[in-house]
Formats: sequence, structure tokens, C-alpha cells
Amino acid sequence: MILVLEKRAQHSTTMVWLSPILAIGLTLICGAIIFAAIGLNPLRALFVYFVEPVTTLWSLEELVVKAAPLVLVATGLAVCFTAKVWNIGAEGQLTMGAVFGSALPILIPEWQSPPVLVAMLLLGMIGGALYGAIPALLKKRFGANEILTSLMLVYVAQLALDWLVRGPWRDPKGFNFPQSVTFVGWQALPTLPESRVHLGVLLALVAVGVLAVLMARTMKGFEVRVAGAAPRAAAFAGFSRSRVTLFCFMLSGALAGLAGICEVAGPSGQLQPVISPGYGFTAIIVAFLGRLNPLGVLFAGILLAISYLGGESAQVALGISDKMAQVFQGILLFFILACDTLINYRIRLMPAQSAGKG
Repeated sequence: MILVLEKRAQHSTTMVWLSPILAIGLTLICGAIIFAAIGLNPLRALFVYFVEPVTTLWSLEELVVKAAPLVLVATGLAVCFTAKVWNIGAEGQLTMGAVFGSALPILIPEWQSPPVLVAMLLLGMIGGALYGAIPALLKKRFGANEILTSLMLVYVAQLALDWLVRGPWRDPKGFNFPQSVTFVGWQALPTLPESRVHLGVLLALVAVGVLAVLMARTMKGFEVRVAGAAPRAAAFAGFSRSRVTLFCFMLSGALAGLAGICEVAGPSGQLQPVISPGYGFTAIIVAFLGRLNPLGVLFAGILLAISYLGGESAQVALGISDKMAQVFQGILLFFILACDTLINYRIRLMPAQSAGKG
């Protein structure tokens, strides 16, 4: 006897929306087991990890700051994944957006006026969009798998950034540290008084609203949805698969690039060898947890931001590695995908002979 997956005739709409809650619950149970296995009180550890980060005003501000790039990137990825376009390289597009947008304050540091900030944000979006277009064009021209090309381009972008901050863009007054000059004045994002909450948070909310309308109320949104749900129907309707792929990659790349320049012009304040703790990869989880819906992504982004804050808090309070955040994110992604699989398929026990014939 063997286990086989049999496609359901019709999946439950209710379970589609309840499955993220189920995945979160299962993740918490697994987390409790992990904490108990390493000798910690599971309830206290979970409290430190998931509740303590939202109990003070300072931590709530940090939560918003960390959620902003996740929401920006994940909103674009939600559009991609809706069209069954698999952009796994948002981390590279985020990095390249930061590089493009940082060119102005590094190369023209004396430019101090409102247009410089607008130009930085636009350059960040252009850099991310152009870098995102590469996998789409490679897929169209050579049939290259966009999962592999977009993922490999992440490392190209990160190595390019590392070379820049250690070479031509290194701050000559920075005591030989691998970092650019500090962005000041109009080259930095405005923040709330005595707070780290910056303009990027507002841009993330605007992106959610715009893409929610785009996907639900426009012809382009309809084209994206049909291309993902029924490729043959999309072809009969005259929708070009290659154009949809290019649109999705450039849109998600632009938003990832915007997140990148917001990071370096906001919390970081300069280019460094590492500008992201993995927001581009975590945003994949955010997109699926939010059910590929821009509004759902907003709430999922806040939840995943808690995992980053919780990792930092647990490192101090419990003496565990901050990499525990990646463990929780990986477990959560596993359960999200497992729930999605069981929504569309049922597990059946069949004789090996019958399965082989099928």
C-alpha cells in the first residue's frame, strides 16, 4: 500500500482563507516543541518571541519599520504568483534598487533639495524593474527557467553591491570600513518626530491600495488573474504570456527596488555590504500567507515582521541564536504549502499495483 495525492473535484473556499490561521497554529505548536527540546519553558519562550515585541511603543514602531519592506516586496510578488510567474529573486531586485537609488547621494552629495529624494526613489524603482526584467527576457528568448535565473541573479546583485562599497563607492572618510557616505538632509527619508517610522511605511500602504484596485478593478489585473488560473483561456483571449511575465517581473522588481532604496535612505542611512536580513525571501512567505491578496499581504507582513523582532528579543532574553527567526519562517512556509496542497488534493491509500497502473 502507498499514499497518493488525488485531486479534489472542488476545493473549499472557506479552507482557503482558514488555512493560514491553521498554518500559524501548527507553527506555534512546533515552536513550543523546539523550545522544550532545548530546555526552555515553551510558554515563556513563545511569549518573549511573539508577544513581547508588541508590548511597548518603541517595539511597535520597529515592527512598522520592519513590516514596510516586507509589504512592499510581497505585494509585487503576490501579483507575480497570481499569474504563476515565479519570481524568487526579489532579494536581488531589492539590492539593485538600493544601488541605483544610492548613486545620486554618493556621486552628487552636494545636491540637497526635495527633487533629489524623488529622483532616488524613482531610480530605485527603475533599477529593480530593469533587474527584474532580465529573467523575463531570458525566459522569452531562451526558455530559461525564471526560478533559477531570478535566484542566481540575487548573488550577482549582492556581489556587485559588495564590490561597490569596498571599492569605488567606499566613504573616503569612513576609516576604511566597507560603507558609503551617510545620506543626510533631503537624501534621507523623512521620519516622524523622535521616531524611526519613515516615509517608506506610507509608500507601502499606497502600494497595497493601488495593487488591490489594479488586481480587482482593471483589465490588466484581469489579464494577470486569467493568465495564472487558465493559461489556455488567456491565450484564446489574446493575452500574451510573455507580456504578462515581463509585466509581473518589472512590477515586482520596481516595488522590491523601492523597498531597497527606502532601507538605505531610511533605517540604514547608507550603503553597506548587507542591506537586508532577507526581506526578499521572507516576502515569498508573506505573499502566500496573505493569500496573494494585497490586503492580506499587509497583515501577513506585520506578522512576519514580528518574527524578526522576536528573534532579536529572544537572542537577548533567552540566549538563543537570532537565526531562530529563519527557523520559524521556514516552518511557517512548510505548513502554508502543506495546507494549500491538502486543500486541492486528498491523500488516499492505494495498493501499489493499482497506483502503478494509474
